[in-house]
Amino acid sequence: MSEEMKVTVINHPLVQHKLTLMRQKETGTKDFRELLEEIAMLMTYEITRDFPLKEVEIETPVARCRSKVLAGKKVGVVPILRAGLGMLSGVLNMVPAARVGHIGLYRDPETLKPVEYYCKLPSDVEERTLIVVDPMLATGGSASAALQMIKDRGAKSITLMCLVAAPEGIKVINRDHPDIPVYVASVDERLNEKGYIVPGLGDAGDRIFGTL
Repeated sequence: MSEEMKVTVINHPLVQHKLTLMRQKETGTKDFRELLEEIAMLMTYEITRDFPLKEVEIETPVARCRSKVLAGKKVGVVPILRAGLGMLSGVLNMVPAARVGHIGLYRDPETLKPVEYYCKLPSDVEERTLIVVDPMLATGGSASAALQMIKDRGAKSITLMCLVAAPEGIKVINRDHPDIPVYVASVDERLNEKGYIVPGLGDAGDRIFGTL
């Protein structure tokens, strides 16, 4: 991790292996979508590592005992549309009781600035730990705007989870939202002149939904 960036890279071997498969241009839509879901599950496993536990008394087929469960932590998942939807099912597979919100933003192809078109969050957003998901953190503009939209609606505990990030995007999030932890599977080299991550994996939304 660079000293200039505050980011956690999840370098688990399975995450890195699956990410390599996703990067390959010959990987088709079905496989790409399945790999993204699997990586989202593995990343969720890591970012929930510090969730608090409490002991409860249960009965197994053999005896009564005390065992651990999550300590009532309310979780929300907020995909940034549309590519973030590709990570949603993976998170929900691990935290099935989580509520789901949606943030709709697109990047203006001329200015590269985010434009909002939709925002719907759980009504008790201020009581939840929110996991905001988007496969690509490129310029950081859309993610920063989405995080601000969520904060403006009362959220106090937010984590950003992305698959691939450019250093430029991480620095924008660190600058605009120093309180929000950022988790990624890879910090790539840079952005190109079109605002795409290099080497990246192309347009995640197009590859997820087959709209190339």
